[in-house]
Amino acid sequence: MTENMRLDSTDLEILRVLQNNARITNRELAATVGIAASTCLDRVNRMRENGVILGYRLQVAPEALGRPIQAFLTIRAQHRRELLTALAEHIRAQPETRALYHLAGRDDFLVLVAAESVADLQRLVIDELTGRPEINQVQTTLVFQEWEGGPLLPPDGPR
Repeated sequence: MTENMRLDSTDLEILRVLQNNARITNRELAATVGIAASTCLDRVNRMRENGVILGYRLQVAPEALGRPIQAFLTIRAQHRRELLTALAEHIRAQPETRALYHLAGRDDFLVLVAAESVADLQRLVIDELTGRPEINQVQTTLVFQEWEGGPLLPPDGPR
């Protein structure tokens, strides 16, 4: 549905501000963007209804929840739709899984996980993944530090 929606510069500014602070009040957002609060609310609601705004998330530090070990897992699997669907469901069901991406290219999946310990990460990789018949290979890359990017803007938007 988002392909049919035209975003003007005011919509883009609303998105930029919300991506930097989703907790901002509508009144503060409207003042920052320079429009009336009712207009701002209408625009935000329209973007939400049209699938431009997908939701709002709370970010939690994994170490605060006892999961200080983060890693990316790249997975190569057999290419049969029913196997890939079942595998994706299995990966998503693991409590360590933070994000899962289905890829084109050499690897089939990229998984961001947060584990309690190296032993917990090893258990996840060996017991929950490499033991599955549809998985051909799992490669683990530890995350030392994480930085977040800036707000997402269209290719022709302001830099």
